[in-house]
Amino acid sequence: MDFYTYMLRCADGKYYVGHTDDLDARVAQHQSGAIPGYTRDRRPVELVWAERFPDRDGAFAAERQIKGWGRAKKEALIRGDWEEISRLASRAVLRDAASTSSAAPQDERIHKGLTAHPEEGLSLSKPRLDGPAIVLVRPQLGENIGKAARAMLNFGLTDLRLVAPRDGWPNPSAGPAASGADEVLEKARVFDSVAEAVGDCPHVYATTVRKRGLVIPVVTPEEAAREIRTVAERSAILFGAERSGLESEEVAIAGRILTVPINPAFRSLNLAQAVILVAYEWSKHEALMVPTLGKPAEPRATQAQLEGLIGQFDEALERAGYYFPPDRVPATKATMRTILTKAGWSNREVQALRGMLRALTDPKQAQRRRASKASNS
Repeated sequence: MDFYTYMLRCADGKYYVGHTDDLDARVAQHQSGAIPGYTRDRRPVELVWAERFPDRDGAFAAERQIKGWGRAKKEALIRGDWEEISRLASRAVLRDAASTSSAAPQDERIHKGLTAHPEEGLSLSKPRLDGPAIVLVRPQLGENIGKAARAMLNFGLTDLRLVAPRDGWPNPSAGPAASGADEVLEKARVFDSVAEAVGDCPHVYATTVRKRGLVIPVVTPEEAAREIRTVAERSAILFGAERSGLESEEVAIAGRILTVPINPAFRSLNLAQAVILVAYEWSKHEALMVPTLGKPAEPRATQAQLEGLIGQFDEALERAGYYFPPDRVPATKATMRTILTKAGWSNREVQALRGMLRALTDPKQAQRRRASKASNS
């Protein structure tokens, strides 16, 4: 079966790169808006380049490489100007002193439709496209956001979410630091709070070197990668601000604390280093996929559903006068949140708990239930 790597030009002039085994059908889906996400909001789109490959690995390797290119290089590919692509590739290698392999031969392999070999710089393994969302909480410098985006795309992650970036967004300093990871920056979304950023994610991990007194399970990046790959629902990984990290109440939103085994005498990782460590562990565990056996598990409650349950509990406890003495209120609320978050409720269980809570706190509802029971007896 043949596979295709393709590039679309969107109505706003930006480019989208993907791969498929049915080029005509996939392009039609993008043009009709049947595929949610990046291209749906940028229609009309047109096919400007495609290349056929003998297998999916070759097509996916080409997709990942082209996604990392800048605009000039993509437009040279559309024109078929391989001399310009080689020139831009050589310039990129000179700019990045950390690079030890020439990009030009890899670029030529795309033109020839050849599959790159791992020892030549491209991996044949295909990471899952539904990887975890990377959530940067109060990031300070645009350069650090760009470096984090570069680290993400190195390992196939593209869902970047920003919570209250200090210098606003978009940030002109992010692009150069991303070194071609334009797709990640273009798709980045901004939120006002951590709860909003992870509202669609039932599985949330908070990266921190301290437990901060919270009773939350602690996992390593490798353990987190295994867990993320064995669940069907969305996952998110929180990273705190460069100087201060995550606040205790932000860590409490998570169901797991993710801690990198590190030298206790020097626990200093910059933001991009932390992201690349976690992204690498996620990427390398493709073989650890575990099939579902027996009856499928119920869908896990989303963070937004959990927040609704926590808010309802909080309101009920306030009315009952439970929060006392005043100086213990923050700690008591954090404990309540931890109890409700770490249980791993399904969405059905959350709905049931909220119904039980309403029955206990709403006298009118309790009276109606008693009357209904009496009439049926």
